[in-house]
Parts: sequence; structure tokens; C-alpha cells
Amino acid sequence: MMESDQFTLDEANALVPWLEETFQRLELVRQEYGTLQERLSELAKDSGSAGETSQLAASVELLARQIEEGVEEILDRGIIVRDMTTGLVDFPSQREGREVYLCWIGGEERIDFWHETNRGFSHRERL
Repeated sequence: MMESDQFTLDEANALVPWLEETFQRLELVRQEYGTLQERLSELAKDSGSAGETSQLAASVELLARQIEEGVEEILDRGIIVRDMTTGLVDFPSQREGREVYLCWIGGEERIDFWHETNRGFSHRERL
């Protein structure tokens, strides 16, 4: 990637398969996290065994850490995460000499949209 933490369209597009895979992996972790969270609050209500409760709590903590690390991995590449659930991200880029964001959301095969840095998803324009 360029020094200024900006992406060309080709550089950003090259990361799409990796992003797709990363978000799919994180979604599975998120689902498991949600399931264990529910189980944990049920146990708290039923005053389940302390052993099971602390084991679940440890698992929940581990999953939370995995999600954080996954997001960090994306951020470390200079990509801005807007929404974890949908896999919405922005790539800082240049267009006609000014900074803009190349915009991608999970499920899109490649980056086809951009928007101004002071605008969001609803103002996406076709490249």
C-alpha cells in the first residue's frame, strides 16, 4: 500500500476476497458469541453451576477478543470499518486530486462505488 495510507482502485479490489473471507469468519464468531451470551444470561437467572458459568464467561471473552483482533487486522491495513454485520468498509483514495472513499459492502464482487469523505453509504456514486 502507498505511504499515505491511500488505496488505488486496483489495490482496494485486490483486498476484496480477503475482506469477504474475514467478515464471513467474524460473522460465525459473532453468532457463536451471541449464542454463548444468551446461555450465560440464562445461567445467571437459573443460578447454574459456577463451573459452567465461569467456563462460558471465558469462552465469551475469547470470542470477543477474536472479533476485536479481526477488526484490528482490517484497520491495520488502513481500511475503515463502518459496519461489522454487513461488512461495510471504506478505503481512503484519491479522485480528481482530492481524498474520497472507495466504498465496499459484503456481497459485492468488487468495488464499484465511491463517496465524499464527509458523506456516507447513502451518497455512494458509481465509479
